[in-house]
Amino acid sequence: GQVMQISGTDAASTQAMADASERFTAANSALAQATSTKQAMLARESALEGMHYVSAARDIMGMNPGPELPPLEGQRSAGKVTEKRTIEGEDGQTLTASPYASDETPNYYPGGTVAGRPVPAGWYSRPWWADAMATGVWMMGYSMMFNAMFMGMAGVGYSGEAAAAGEVGDAGGDMGDAGADAGGDMGDAGGDMGGGDMGDGGGLFGGDGGGIFDFGFDF
Repeated sequence: GQVMQISGTDAASTQAMADASERFTAANSALAQATSTKQAMLARESALEGMHYVSAARDIMGMNPGPELPPLEGQRSAGKVTEKRTIEGEDGQTLTASPYASDETPNYYPGGTVAGRPVPAGWYSRPWWADAMATGVWMMGYSMMFNAMFMGMAGVGYSGEAAAAGEVGDAGGDMGDAGADAGGDMGDAGGDMGGGDMGDGGGLFGGDGGGIFDFGFDF
């Protein structure tokens, strides 16, 4: 009802209501397709996020924002922007975060985890989380921007050192998993060669003729 009845009065409130409308549409679509409790909960999360956008829009337009809303998944741990900061990215573009809406920071985010990173609630000069939310992957260069933007800021649930350690740990885990998979596959291949297809004469040179393709690798 609020999406249909409320129109923004400035750039920030207009954008917040546009985001609320988008979340409303996404929630309707997700709910219509939900066939499990988890999918229904994801639809609820989209609807609740839209309500947070509406609340922000009402607040900056001088309207009663309404009752306190339930927190979004990851919102508490993400925290919120408590001071205005501007940083410059590798592409030369600047990004500003602020606890308040302004012509410079018209894009609101209610806070939460996007593609594994906590994005604090606040107002931003551009919606830098949008691509990661759609694709599940952050663009290269944003790690340094996150560090510069939120390092040492009170009230945010972000630690550059912890994030960097997590990224290294994830990379190490991925490499370890890859090594384990490779080792397992090579072991399987060796088994095939030692006592399987090759040992039975079914490898490259004869037997059942199927050994040439039986390398044991998983694609």
